[in-house]
Amino acid sequence: MTEIENPPAEAPATEPGVSKSDRARRVALEWGVLIVAALVIAFVIKTFLFQAFYIPSESMVPTLKVGDRVLVNKLSYKLHDVHRGDIVVFDAPPAADAGNIKDLVKRVIGLPGDAIEESDGALYVNGRRLDESYLPKGVRTTISNVPPGCGVPSSQAELPTTQQRGCKVPAGSMFVMGDNRGASKDSRIFGPVKESAIVGRVFVRIWPPGSIGLM
Repeated sequence: MTEIENPPAEAPATEPGVSKSDRARRVALEWGVLIVAALVIAFVIKTFLFQAFYIPSESMVPTLKVGDRVLVNKLSYKLHDVHRGDIVVFDAPPAADAGNIKDLVKRVIGLPGDAIEESDGALYVNGRRLDESYLPKGVRTTISNVPPGCGVPSSQAELPTTQQRGCKVPAGSMFVMGDNRGASKDSRIFGPVKESAIVGRVFVRIWPPGSIGLM
């Protein structure tokens, strides 16, 4: 019987002249570079692309509920104009008296130049009733004055000041409202929001798990 000699086991590969401490430093450096790169990528994404926001109030109920978390696309309005009906996050104006809350979320109702009016609990934009199918049936909207920063709609111009209601949205601004019309401090209180104050468009709910979906 011919015996086959087993080849000797290969010794683990080592780098000649490299000590264990040098290898440890190199591994630490590589991990450091990876961590820094990950932080830079996360910073770029949060600053320029997407950002998560927590919903702290009931102003957008039932569309968004307290505790929901949403992702905001910060690139949207670099590519196209704001659309009526968009849900947006914006810097809270001083007149909103929002306390420690720095950002608010509302729905865009009026675009620059639009005349926003209310009649019998319904909203009218430029004389046409606004389709608000996103609101629960029976919800009524009221606008009791001309909010600060608004122009007076032409149909209201000849009325006494105390009877004028609605908003002629100024250039570069948006008229926003919460979907929970009876419990929302919005443009009816603090006036139109500067377009430059808009952080981005809410495009997906990411929490709670059972409600994940596009907005």
